[in-house]
Amino acid sequence: MLTIRNERLRQTIRWTVPFVLIPLLALAGAYAADERRVLVLAVAAAALSLLLFAAGFERRRTGTRRIVIVAVMTALCFAGRFLPILKPIQALTILTALYIGREAGFLVGALSAVLSNLYFGQGPWTVFQMLAWGLIGYFAGILAEPLKRRRAALLVYGIVCGVLYSFIMDIWTVLWDAGTFVPKLYLAALVTAIPYTVSYVLANVLFLTVLARPFGEKLERIRVKYGV
Repeated sequence: MLTIRNERLRQTIRWTVPFVLIPLLALAGAYAADERRVLVLAVAAAALSLLLFAAGFERRRTGTRRIVIVAVMTALCFAGRFLPILKPIQALTILTALYIGREAGFLVGALSAVLSNLYFGQGPWTVFQMLAWGLIGYFAGILAEPLKRRRAALLVYGIVCGVLYSFIMDIWTVLWDAGTFVPKLYLAALVTAIPYTVSYVLANVLFLTVLARPFGEKLERIRVKYGV
C-alpha cells in the first residue's frame, strides 16, 4: 500500500483529486464515444480515488487496516445495489466517512459505482456516479463531528445528498443529450428526475435511521481498537 508522507503533497492530493481531476474525467466521460474509452476513464478515476485514500494516512500499518474496512463497506454497497427501489449505497458511504475518514468515504462511493457497474453496465455515466457518491462520502467526512453528534443533522445531510446526487447526474444527462450544458434542459431533467430523487432521499433517511447506530458502534470500536 502506497504511503504518502509529505504533508504538502497530501493536502494537494486531498483537494485536487475530488474537486479537479475526477470532475475533469467525468466531463470527458460525458463525451466518450466507445466502451473502451469509458472503461479507461473509469479505471483512471478509480486509481485517483485510491491515491486520495493513500493521502489520508501516514503509517502503512494503519492504511492496511483501513483498506480492509473499505473493502467490506464496498462489498456491502455492491450487494445493496441489488435491492429494489431503495438502495443503501449512499447511507453506507456516509457512515464509512463518518468513522473512517473522508478519503475512505470517497473511495467506498467511487468503487461502489465502478464495481457494481461491471454488472449493471458501464457507460459515460460511470465516472459521474463515482464522483457523486465519492463527494457524498468526502463531505460526510468533513462534517463528521456534527453529523455523529446529532441524528437530525445526519438525516438532513442524507436528504441533501439524495438531491445532490440527482443534480450531479443530470449534468451528465444534459451533456450527453445536447453536447453542451443547456440550463433549460438541465432544469427539465431535474423535474423529470423528481421520482428518482425522492427515492434517493427516502433510501438515505431509511437506511441512516436503521443503520447509523449499529454500524456506527462497530466502526467506532474498530477505529479506536486498531487506531484507524
